[in-house]
Amino acid sequence: MTEQPTLDVRNLRVEFPGRHGTVTALDDVSLTIRPGEILGVVGESGAGKSMTGLAVQRLLEPPGHIAGGEVWLNGRRIDQLPEPQMEKIRGREIGAIFQDPLTSLNPLFSVGRQLVETIRLHSDLSKPAARARAVDLLAEVGIPAPAERVDHFPHQFSGGMRQRVVIALALAARPRLVIADEPTTALDVSIQAQITALLRKLCKDHGTAVMLVTHDMGVIAETADRVAVMYAGRLVEIGPVAEVVARPSHPYTRGLMGSIPTLGARVPRLAQIDGAMPRLDAIPTGCAFNPRCPLVQDRCRRDRPDLRPMGAGLAACWIDPAAAATETAA
Repeated sequence: MTEQPTLDVRNLRVEFPGRHGTVTALDDVSLTIRPGEILGVVGESGAGKSMTGLAVQRLLEPPGHIAGGEVWLNGRRIDQLPEPQMEKIRGREIGAIFQDPLTSLNPLFSVGRQLVETIRLHSDLSKPAARARAVDLLAEVGIPAPAERVDHFPHQFSGGMRQRVVIALALAARPRLVIADEPTTALDVSIQAQITALLRKLCKDHGTAVMLVTHDMGVIAETADRVAVMYAGRLVEIGPVAEVVARPSHPYTRGLMGSIPTLGARVPRLAQIDGAMPRLDAIPTGCAFNPRCPLVQDRCRRDRPDLRPMGAGLAACWIDPAAAATETAA
């Protein structure tokens, strides 16, 4: 019997009406995340990564709204729930980790007070029991001397330690899904490695599903089980991370992987993807990547490709991956 996914997003479409027409920020996005699985969502700025996470949580800035599709959490459809019911889901069933831990924490209150308030909001624990739970959470995320540090303020922690506190806040109510939006971007490389290792450990220990939003394919390769590659609000490739990293099918994914420097390799200049992400009000006809694609064909400019099986995953491309690999090598 197939395990029910924690998160099931079906043909999600997000629109922003404006004076000059309606802008489509997400177009036909479908993905699933199973218990204990980390799905990496990757792409350049403007690809729709963070927008997907916000749409799942129903935190879209008005007039943005979900214009089509469905969002299911633990077998329950949540995209049409009244706001009071959705408020109960945020924090309790969906935890969130944001990019800058300093802005995620209130500088006027100790981290313990913030943890205790979050725990008590989503449970019936007494204040002493919630404080004990807060200390346990800090210990679980690797904060040294948690019984003492629980009374410290955010400015008394380093950037990496603050991010650990934010992770503890996200896990306070034992949510089934955690959406981590660029959780390592503001950290140095060694701390990034610690945070990604912590996410993997917590994911496996608690069976938590994680949506890891990032622009860093290196973080995805080290952390995620599967990866979804986005471009101009659309999914262009999704599959097991080892397969996508080693044998990417879509030319855009190939470009992302090719732009990562290789240790020990001496090259005259780094590879890059020519051009820039299109504006959402000026997405090209056909494949949105066609103006930047080195393998573009007439059909790419005319018809939009749907996701179809390629290798161990799916890719939205008209070009056969074997032929693409030969062309790219040449």
